[in-house]
Amino acid sequence: MSLIDAKISAIESEGIIHIVTFQTQEYVLKMVSLELPKDLKIATEVKLQVKATSVSLAKDLKGELSYSNQIKCQIESIEQGKLLSSIMLTTEKFRLESIITTTSLERLSLERGESVIALINSSDLSIAEIL
Repeated sequence: MSLIDAKISAIESEGIIHIVTFQTQEYVLKMVSLELPKDLKIATEVKLQVKATSVSLAKDLKGELSYSNQIKCQIESIEQGKLLSSIMLTTEKFRLESIITTTSLERLSLERGESVIALINSSDLSIAEIL
């Protein structure tokens, strides 16, 4: 599980659906949620979490994607397994882990030190803790 420090910058709601916008020191991230704590408001500081299996990777990305959460990262390390591989990613302010198939790792020819974009679906981001 990767953790990211952020501050809420906007909350949009329609019925039971909420889109929360967060500001990190480097990025704007969005989360879709059906339930929100009642005390959540703009400027609240939180720790966001995302499972490693929910962090996809893109290399040499061209064109537009529907992913709101696109984070430029450097590959810090790669632990290659027979079926799955763990890739540790860094930005200037936080670390992420991505678990992808080893077939995808090989197809993308990922290497330590390389730049990639971490993609996180807004429904895969959640609040781990309200600070």
